[in-house]
Amino acid sequence: MKLAVYPGSFDPVTRGHIDILEKTSRLFDQIIIAVVHNVHKKALFTLEERVEMIKESTSHLPNVQVEAFTGLLVDYIRKKNACAIIRGLRTVSDFEYEATMAFMNKNLLPDVDTIFVMSRPEYIFISSSGVKEAALLGGDVSTMVPPAVEKKLREKLK
Repeated sequence: MKLAVYPGSFDPVTRGHIDILEKTSRLFDQIIIAVVHNVHKKALFTLEERVEMIKESTSHLPNVQVEAFTGLLVDYIRKKNACAIIRGLRTVSDFEYEATMAFMNKNLLPDVDTIFVMSRPEYIFISSSGVKEAALLGGDVSTMVPPAVEKKLREKLK
């Protein structure tokens, strides 16, 4: 079975993330969305809230499951016996950052490859941090996030 892991903080998950999952779910038998607490980012949602929103937003993808994890990604990949890491790309600056991480992961875990997937052009401008900022300032983010996320954002920001 070909198992891939799509790691990230997903705070919150966006339509761009879902687009990447819809594309890659056709390539792998199973995908685990590995939700992590990023110590470099201030999270709006708890790990549990993020996991729940992602589960709701990916319920149409039967080969996708969602888990929270802590620690080093390569240790998690090894434990799950995954063959690939999925990473979404929007811009050249994303590639520069992601390539560095992919080389580090490849050095630590040589048998696992990182698969880069471009999001659709209409999602290139969407980032979780941009969504949070727009929502905090009262902007309409309904076209940028799945309905479950839009609902949780409204509840959280009341």
